[in-house]
Amino acid sequence: MNKAGGFAAQLADIEEVSAFHGDNYELLVARYFKADRATALALAGSLTLQATSADHSVVEALLHAVAYWGKTRDFIPDHREGVPLDLSFASGNWLRAVRDRAHPGMLVKRHFEAMVFTYLAEELRTGDIAVAGASEFGDWSAHLLTYAECQPLMAEFCSEVGLPAGAGGFTAALKERHAQAAADLDAGYPDNADLVIGEDGVPVLKPLRGMGTSKAAVQLGEEIRRRMPERTLIQILARTAYWLGWWRHFGPASGSDPKLKDPQGRYVLTTFACGSNMGPYEAARHIPAITAHEISLAKNRHASIAKLNKAIAEVVNAFTQLDLTRAWGDGSSVAADGTQVDTYIDNLLAENHIRYGGFGGIAYHYVADHYIALFSRFVPSGAWEAIYIIDGLLANASDVKPGTIHADTQGQSFPVFTLAHLFGFDLMPRIRNWKDLIFFRHSADARYEHIEALFGEAGRSVIDRRLIEKMWPDLMRVAISIREGRLNSVTMLRRLTSNSRRNEIYKAFREVGRSVRTVALLRYLADPALRRRVTAATNKVEAYNGFSSWLRFGNAGVIADNDPAEQEKLIKFNSLLANCVVFHTALDMTNVVRELIAEGWEVTAELLAQLSPYLTEHINRFGIYPTDDLAIKPAAFDPALAEIDFETLDKAA
Repeated sequence: MNKAGGFAAQLADIEEVSAFHGDNYELLVARYFKADRATALALAGSLTLQATSADHSVVEALLHAVAYWGKTRDFIPDHREGVPLDLSFASGNWLRAVRDRAHPGMLVKRHFEAMVFTYLAEELRTGDIAVAGASEFGDWSAHLLTYAECQPLMAEFCSEVGLPAGAGGFTAALKERHAQAAADLDAGYPDNADLVIGEDGVPVLKPLRGMGTSKAAVQLGEEIRRRMPERTLIQILARTAYWLGWWRHFGPASGSDPKLKDPQGRYVLTTFACGSNMGPYEAARHIPAITAHEISLAKNRHASIAKLNKAIAEVVNAFTQLDLTRAWGDGSSVAADGTQVDTYIDNLLAENHIRYGGFGGIAYHYVADHYIALFSRFVPSGAWEAIYIIDGLLANASDVKPGTIHADTQGQSFPVFTLAHLFGFDLMPRIRNWKDLIFFRHSADARYEHIEALFGEAGRSVIDRRLIEKMWPDLMRVAISIREGRLNSVTMLRRLTSNSRRNEIYKAFREVGRSVRTVALLRYLADPALRRRVTAATNKVEAYNGFSSWLRFGNAGVIADNDPAEQEKLIKFNSLLANCVVFHTALDMTNVVRELIAEGWEVTAELLAQLSPYLTEHINRFGIYPTDDLAIKPAAFDPALAEIDFETLDKAA
């Protein structure tokens, strides 16, 4: 004991370690907050922060912290103007961190400040606190249409999305759908060879065996690839520009005709330079008769995000006219997924992504069941991808209007399921951890012969129908406000999180989402064909991610622009390039199939359905290099540099 410093030293060491027991990380926050403390307090003192509910406790605590900002003391009073501070928002660990037994009625200043800003950040994220006059962190609910403004639009909206136009009808339809899905799974359980619920109540879903590719389809695919004509990317863009006229959507912001000698050629080269990620300067080094300035001007002044969306939609609409696409799908379903794209470190959007293991952002693509990308966007790595899934479908400008959405585990949450339901979309994600999710009952007295174990203890996890019916007007206000452009779905979903303690709209979205997600899970377990479709759709979007990355070969795939708007433009240029390649490949495949049939090959729609237009062997990504220099004899080289005295280096050594 004496060698270790005595009893007092040992006790101090033990208390230091035990202070962090119970996941008590709160004591460590202050040391990391210290570097940004002055900036955070100065900013808080300059902004007007407003609570969006009757609970002002976090705002009051923040004002208290700002009031003692410049005072050099370790402890501050736990009351403001004689009234004790309401710290009920804080967890038990935080309350223990900000109190000191030796100083009753006082708060540990550094821990108190760290606690306040921790909760302030969370309340800003959930929308429980808003910044007056701000766009991103303003009060999103202030943008909602009133119920009186929504009423004239209600019948048309509900008819459009296929929902009953009334609170009672909406709730009853939701309950009926829920009850039917549960009854179908229960009735079909004896014949369901894939689902097994053990005596311990743990469900096991046997993995489906892959269908594979038939031998005839493999042979057909190999022959098609062998006969595909070689193409360069510029050639593909030029030919599709001539056929489809997608380049006509580009032009000056004024809407006037582009004052360019050859606008079609300029826009084709700009799309190649940006879509391949070569950039204007590198592309101009390899392409004669055009300068980097000319490409940059077309990119910066003639191509906006809205114009790129229209150009992409033009290619999508033309693609659906090809008979070959009917072998792959009809556009009724779409899969959404993201892929990590590297950027430079110093910009507003870049983050380190733990799941993808890279630094940059996420290119989020919506790929239809016939392989064409309907919409793309660039989102932060740290964002929950699910909040973007509905916005992309609403922003889709093409004639392809899918009704079913597939995604992976990152593409779902209770509010997302609700918003999809409100807009008539059938969200069917591939959920990795479905066994860990709660199956909710549509009513407290619902009982099942075979699948009772899925729903847990009787009487618990029951959908609150009265809450849904009561909040139905607010659900409609949100949906119609989004459709009318008063509110962005991304902004709304970003605020509706499980951390919101007071948001009544979130509670309604959560309750509807519980029912819709449970229905999706029940259907997923009951229908092996549905599981195959979900897997096939997510495989297609993952294949598209790899295909678009293959086309984005310039600058080692790193986006060089630090402006978030320009980064999104580059992702859309890449999608436009990829869609043009997919369109042209499908055309070339069509021509080859005609040749094969004329030669006596037996080609069926079933065989073509097993093929993909994401072919790369026939594409010369890097273009054709001239060989003129091969016949030119260079002058002899001179190894000497007599103009420099290199002896001085030896003397200095």
